[in-house]
Amino acid sequence: MDRLAVLKKSELFADLDDKELRIIEAMMKPKQVAPGAVVCKQGKPEETIYIVEDGAVAIILEVGPMSQRQVQAACNYESFGWSALVEPYMCTASVKATEKTRLLGFNAEGLKDLCKSRPDIGCKIYHNVARVVAKRLRQAYIQLVGVTIED
Repeated sequence: MDRLAVLKKSELFADLDDKELRIIEAMMKPKQVAPGAVVCKQGKPEETIYIVEDGAVAIILEVGPMSQRQVQAACNYESFGWSALVEPYMCTASVKATEKTRLLGFNAEGLKDLCKSRPDIGCKIYHNVARVVAKRLRQAYIQLVGVTIED
């Protein structure tokens, strides 16, 4: 699948039209990671937001120096690293590849600059980031209380 098609299916950029997606496409940096590779580390500054082009990553909460818990996962077309766009720009969880994974990385400063210069695009991107955060929060809530929520 070509990368423009991946962007169209992604939860971050699905609302953008083809012309806007071409702008985003020019900003992306492909990255391949091996199984077990740590992409983001909880508590560290984050400068890149990612879309999984192909593969899967585990989203891991580090609850102590020797204790980790996988709380979520992201696979094809899903994103992680949203904290690169939201203050204080620190990773809220660690992310580790669970298999050979192709990622599309986007420099957060570049995206923030685009959002300022093109508020029409910025509004769509930040709206989608809010959707991703809300989805993850709902999933965490379900895990915490052990029940499902109906909309």
